[in-house]
Amino acid sequence: MKLKQVLACVAILALVPGCKGNAGSVGSQKSALSVIDLQIASATKTHNFKVEVASTAEEQARGLMFRESLPPFGGMLFPMNPPRPASFWMKDTVISLDMIFIRKDGTIARIAAETIPYSLVQVESGEPVAAVLELSGGRAAQLGIREGDKVSW
Repeated sequence: MKLKQVLACVAILALVPGCKGNAGSVGSQKSALSVIDLQIASATKTHNFKVEVASTAEEQARGLMFRESLPPFGGMLFPMNPPRPASFWMKDTVISLDMIFIRKDGTIARIAAETIPYSLVQVESGEPVAAVLELSGGRAAQLGIREGDKVSW
């Protein structure tokens, strides 16, 4: 009986969009998430990004898992309404990320720079935030993005 249940589950998952069964190929697949323009005003200039938005609980749980790269001005935004303390980990995340924790007023509360791929250590916001932006690891420092800078979308 259990074998039949397992086979039925596998058959159902094969019909669900995005479920390919081979996690290694996910990094090369196009995302179905919406893409928006996002700006970060640093001390020296405004940086323009095109980022995916992880709106649903399922999208946020998956995040950037299995991705093998990000475009230089790409990333993923995790909106949180209402604002709340945020905690992320890097399980199944192949690339290093900068996690930018954004307050309700759009200012950057904290940057967790160059997080460690596959780590189970929780990366926390330290205060309630309205969103988290993930960029390629080291990108915030390369662009001179710092705590207190303003993010808008």
